[in-house]
Formats: sequence, C-alpha cells, structure tokens
Amino acid sequence: MTFIDVHTAQGYDDLPRLMSLMTGDEKHGPAATSTLDVVWVLYDRVLRVSPEAVDAPDRDRFLLSKGHGPMAYYAVLAAKGFLPESWLPGFGAYESPLGHHPDRVLVPGAEISSGSLGHGLPLAVGSALGLRAQGLSGAAVWVLVGDAELDEGSNHEAIAYAGAVGLERLHTVVVDNASATHGRPGGIAARFEAAGWSTATVDGRDHQALYEAYTAPHPGRPHAVVARVEAKI
Repeated sequence: MTFIDVHTAQGYDDLPRLMSLMTGDEKHGPAATSTLDVVWVLYDRVLRVSPEAVDAPDRDRFLLSKGHGPMAYYAVLAAKGFLPESWLPGFGAYESPLGHHPDRVLVPGAEISSGSLGHGLPLAVGSALGLRAQGLSGAAVWVLVGDAELDEGSNHEAIAYAGAVGLERLHTVVVDNASATHGRPGGIAARFEAAGWSTATVDGRDHQALYEAYTAPHPGRPHAVVARVEAKI
C-alpha cells in the first residue's frame, strides 16, 4: 500500500515547545531527551507508517522499549499528527491517555505498552518472526532500548536468537547515555556483533549520521545502531 507522507507535519524545531507542554512529577526528563533525535529521524525519514496507516499489515513497526521516558515519543507523535497536541498538557494526569509509560490501547500509533525494562527487544523479535511467517517481507521492525536496559538478561537471549535465525527486518537502536551498571568488553556494539548482527555506532545527535546508520544495508542479518549521547547526570 501507499503510506501517507507525514513530513508535512510540524518540524524538529517545534519539538522543544511540544515537550515543554508536558509538566508534572516523575517525568524522567533525561530518559526522554536522550531519545529525541533518535526518534525524530526515524519518524521523519525512515519509518513507513503514518496516522492514516497505523493498522496497515505491511507498515513498519516502532517499539519503544525505553518506555519510562516517553515525553520525546509523545512530542514526535504529536508533531507527526498521530495524536492531538491538546493532549500533551495533560501528560500523566489521571484521565489522560498519555501516561508515564505508553499504553498501546490509549496512545495512537503505539505498538506496545512499555516501561518494564527488558521486554521490548524480545517483543520485537516476536514481531519480526510473525511478519516473516506471514510473508510480509517489506515491513521492518524497529525497537529502541537504553544502554542500562541491556543489563536485563531477556535482551541477551533475544540478541542471540535474532542473530542465529537471521532476522534481517529487525533493527535495534540503543541509546547510550552511559547509565549502564555493567561494562561490556569492546563496547555495546561488540555484544551484538558477537551474535551475528550488523552494527553501527554514531553520534546520537547527528541526524545525517543517524539516517545513514539506519539505512545501511545488512543482508541476512539483524541490525543494531548504537546512538551515543551526553552522559546521564
């Protein structure tokens, strides 16, 4: 099917204003701002999905595993027309659909309910397997995880399995703000490479570098992009 172009919606420069509309406690500000550029480039230049095609079988899927900091995600969804800007000031309120963790039943365009760290990548593996089984070879699956989230063992099982079965349509973006407890010999990318993944490590604020990493060919292998941003304080 043809996907509606969402590039005509609000632009990147409007995102700080949209994020400023979301106030209140427990915002997990650093978790949100660290993902802003990563999510924007995906929705603006890569993902084949739009407000008019959120249920299209051959759409691309984006899974926010790092769901405890969804402010940037909500801002991008509003900028791209998936949800109304008027929802943003109610962020986190009792009757608001925009909770501190996204709810796939309440947030238009959200593929999963997330926030419990370690769930997103295994769910992305399952999504990619399901699409493969249905013959939907054009649909890509993208999942965003945090570097500290990789401390969860469920991710390592997912990484190992995806590499072994060659899930080419699976893509993982790791936002690295140096908050992980355990170091990895050779860095984050080396963990994926050891399991047979294609990898790229880039500046997580450089939009062109992110785009080139996102679109790099990786035939027969899943792909991981490590996006380095400023360290979490």
